[in-house]
Amino acid sequence: MRALIPEAEADPEGWLADIASRAERRETLCADGAMVWHVWGDGEPLILLHGGHGAWNHWCRNVEPLAEAGFRVIVADLPGLGDSADPGPPYTADGLAEIVHYGIKSLVGGEDLVHLCGFSFGSVVGAAVAEMLGPSLGSFNIVGAAGFGPRERGPDQMIKIHPDMAPDELRHAAANNMAWLMLADPENVGELAIHIQRGNSLRARTLSRPISMTMRLMEALENILAPVNAVWGDLDRTTAGTLEMRIDMLRDERPDARIEVIEGAGHWTQYEAADLYNELLVKMIRG
Repeated sequence: MRALIPEAEADPEGWLADIASRAERRETLCADGAMVWHVWGDGEPLILLHGGHGAWNHWCRNVEPLAEAGFRVIVADLPGLGDSADPGPPYTADGLAEIVHYGIKSLVGGEDLVHLCGFSFGSVVGAAVAEMLGPSLGSFNIVGAAGFGPRERGPDQMIKIHPDMAPDELRHAAANNMAWLMLADPENVGELAIHIQRGNSLRARTLSRPISMTMRLMEALENILAPVNAVWGDLDRTTAGTLEMRIDMLRDERPDARIEVIEGAGHWTQYEAADLYNELLVKMIRG
């Protein structure tokens, strides 16, 4: 399963800037600053919430295909991540969700049904947002979801990225972290993935892991009024040895949930298996 795009590998910064240039940039309130959103397309609102140490570019291979499928794709930089302002403590799923919910209501209003999709840490914040949206939520979609409680980490080969690193150290750390956590196939750890990981990590102020390790997603499920759809990669390192247990937990709480597992994909499923994931998400929302 190859995720490399030749033009993106040759100039990742320019490739991302080109995608961003076709979006409308919007801002909503976030503490003393602004929460930044990017919007592509017209149609039913589809809100995308990225993962920990991430930004809108966690969805760089999804935004335009989903817009072409007929959605107004509204992608967050979550509070304290990407270009959004720091929300200030306490950093909790519900505290962040209040800011995100306010932003959604400011951008969409109260007339349209909103489809919501969260990746990893974004699925936990998204679960709290989904509760707040109530009957205006059209569907709640998760990919590589966290929010199932603490898990055994086992050997951890992640390298902490910080601004004092030399350029070659930064690149090595970003490539290592992509290969260890995010992507199943080492050949998919190309210049684009490294560029995204390096840039997002240097801008991250909100610590996502403590929130990801809570049960907040599970706690929210019974209160979510819309259909729930879930996707995992079968090689997702964050679910190693626990994927079946997570699926069982989700089915116990929401027997109506549609759950799909994509073979050969890692944690960053919507990037590594982008074409398949985009098609699947559209079918889930409209099915």
